[in-house]
Amino acid sequence: QVQLVESGGGLVQPGGSLRLSCVASGSSLSIYAMRWYRQASGKQREFVAVILSGGATDYADSVKGRFTISRDNAKNTVFLQMNSLKPEDTAVYYCNAVRGVNNYWGQGTQVTVSS
Repeated sequence: QVQLVESGGGLVQPGGSLRLSCVASGSSLSIYAMRWYRQASGKQREFVAVILSGGATDYADSVKGRFTISRDNAKNTVFLQMNSLKPEDTAVYYCNAVRGVNNYWGQGTQVTVSS
């Protein structure tokens, strides 16, 4: 069983930056594909970024060039660096770990981009 805890959300002005963290307990994250998703109010949850166990990454088109996903296996943590934030990035951001049939979610952290 893996427990995921996100942190780092908050209120930021347009153009600002935030770094989200997802800390895992119960298992090493190094063997999992790690993803960030987000869900805006009244909308479906959507994919944001992925980092595979080998380190390959991919991003949703809406965040390419602005967001960077990374992992620190020694700290069992995955990060999402978010730059040049826009109001449309406002959402609850969720961390997700997948390996085979095992699929775990964190509780989410709120990101609000507003002036």
